[in-house]
Amino acid sequence: MPTDVIMPQMGESIFEGTITKWLKKAGDTVQKDEPLFEISTDKVDAEIPSPVAGTLAEIKVPEGATVPVNTVVAVVGDAGEAAHAAATSAAKASAPPAQKSPPAKPAPAKTPSPEAPSPQPSAASEAGGTEVVMPQMGESIFEGTITRWLKKPGDTVQKDEPLFEISTDKVDAEIPSPAAGTLAEIKAPEGATVQINTVVAIIGGAATGAAPAPAPPLATAAVSAPTPRPQAEPAEAQAPAQPSTAPAGSRLRSSPLVRRIAKENQVDLRQVPGTGSSGRITREDILRYLSEHGPGAAALQAASSAADAVSASAQQPSGELVPLTRMRAIIAQRMAESVQTSPHVHTVFKIDMTRVVRLREREKTRFEEQNGVKLTYMPFIAAAVIEALRKYPIVNASMENGAIRYHRNINLGIAVSLDWGLIVPVVRQAEERSFLGLARAIADLAERARAKKLMPDETSGNTFTLTNSGIFGEEFGMPIINQPDSAILAIGALKKEPVVLTDGDGNDTIAIRSMQHFCLGFDHRTIDGADAGRFMGEFKRALEGWDKQIG
Repeated sequence: MPTDVIMPQMGESIFEGTITKWLKKAGDTVQKDEPLFEISTDKVDAEIPSPVAGTLAEIKVPEGATVPVNTVVAVVGDAGEAAHAAATSAAKASAPPAQKSPPAKPAPAKTPSPEAPSPQPSAASEAGGTEVVMPQMGESIFEGTITRWLKKPGDTVQKDEPLFEISTDKVDAEIPSPAAGTLAEIKAPEGATVQINTVVAIIGGAATGAAPAPAPPLATAAVSAPTPRPQAEPAEAQAPAQPSTAPAGSRLRSSPLVRRIAKENQVDLRQVPGTGSSGRITREDILRYLSEHGPGAAALQAASSAADAVSASAQQPSGELVPLTRMRAIIAQRMAESVQTSPHVHTVFKIDMTRVVRLREREKTRFEEQNGVKLTYMPFIAAAVIEALRKYPIVNASMENGAIRYHRNINLGIAVSLDWGLIVPVVRQAEERSFLGLARAIADLAERARAKKLMPDETSGNTFTLTNSGIFGEEFGMPIINQPDSAILAIGALKKEPVVLTDGDGNDTIAIRSMQHFCLGFDHRTIDGADAGRFMGEFKRALEGWDKQIG
C-alpha cells in the first residue's frame, strides 16, 4: 500500500521548508528511517528519513521547491508499484523549482509539561521491541548530546525510570524509559550528538535474550553537520560561482547551522555563493567554500598560534587533555559573546545587612515549619532588586536592534552552580510574587536544576540576573552580563565587621555589623553610571531599612 511522505514541521514557529536535495531517485529501494531527502528552513537544515521501507514510487516536489508543512512531497510504495510511476516522477523532479507557496496555517502551540518529556515509542521493531527516540526539549532545539547512559544492555528498566542523560543548547535532562522491559540495544553511544526523533535505543520485553554490545564511546562529540558529499570537478570553461553582493547589514538567508559554521571559521557569509532557493546559503555552500578557501584570517592566526605554542612546549611534560563537555562549551561561547557584545562597567556597594540577618535568625524556624521551605537570604535580595527595578526600569531593559526594549515584566535569572557547570533558571513575572512566592520559586528552580529536571523554557526569557559567588567566601566578583540582559548583580560574602555608626547628634560609635558587598555589572550602551548608582542606592535602602512582611 502506498505511503505519503510529507514535509515535516521542524518546530512550532516553522511552517514551510525548501527541498534542497533528493538522496534517492524514483525507483530506488529505501529502508525505514533511511535518509530520503534534505530540507532547509529558516532555523535548521536536516535530512528527512523515509517513514517506511519500500520503493520510492514518485517524487512530487522537485529540488529547490519551497512548500508548506504537511505537503505530500513523495510516495513510497511496494516494489511492484514503483516501475509504473518512475518515469513520470523523474520528469517532475527535473522540472523548474515551484513558486513559493503561502505559509500554511500554523499549528496550535503546545504547552510544555512541567517534567522532562518521555521519549515517545515509535513503531515496534521486528523483534517486538520499543524504539527509544531523542526527544525534542523545546521548539528551537533540534538535536541533543547523549552524555551518559544510566542503564547498560541487558538491564531491566521500568516505565518512566531514568534511562539516559542528554545535554542541549538550553538544558541538561534525564530522559525516562517509554516502556518497561529490558534494554536490548544502545544505538547511540555516550558523546554522540543526534537529531531529535532519532532512535537511540531499543527496549525489549522482559524475556529478551542477551543484548548486543553497545557501540564504543566516541573519542569526541559527534559533529552535527554531516560530511559534505563529493562534488564533481568543474569543467575548465565553467565560470566560478560569484560571491553574494548583498550590502553590509542586509539579511542573508541561511540556517543557524550555516551561521555557526561561518562564525567558528571566521567566514563572512557575504562572500559565500548561495545555491539554495532565493540565494539561500546552504550547508553544502559553506562547506564547499571552506574546502576551497579555508577559514578566515583570524581563525588561521589562532590555529597558527596554537601550533606555535604546541611546538614550544613539545619538550615539556604534558598533562591530561580533557574535551569540553557540551555545557562547558556553550558557557564558553556565551561568555565570549557577551564580552564582545556589551561594554561592561561595574560598580560595587557595601551594604549593612544587620537588620535582615537579625530578622532571618528570629524567623527562620517558624518560616520553614509553616511554609515548608527554608528561609535563605536570596528572597530578601530578590525582593529588594524587584523594588529597585520598578523604580529604575532602564536596568531591566535590553538592547534590541539599535533600540531599547523596556520589558513589561521582571524575569529574574538565578544562577545555580552545578558540579558539571552553571545554569540560570528564571523566575518569571517576579514582580507579581509575594516574599513567600519568591522563596518557593527560587528553592524549586535550584532543586530541579541540580536534579536535571528543568524544562528549556525555564532557562530563557531573563531580564535581570542574580549570581551568588559569595557562598565561596569572596568579597565580591565582577560578573559577565547574562545576555540579553543589560545588568547582572553579583552577591559577595556576608561577614561581620567593625563599622563606625553616627547618631542623630553626630556622635560616632564603633559596632559589629553584618556587612555584604554587591557588584552590579551593566551594559554601558543602555545604562549610564548615574542610573546604575541610583539603582544600587535604592537597592541598598530597601535592604538596610527592611520593613516588609515575610509570611
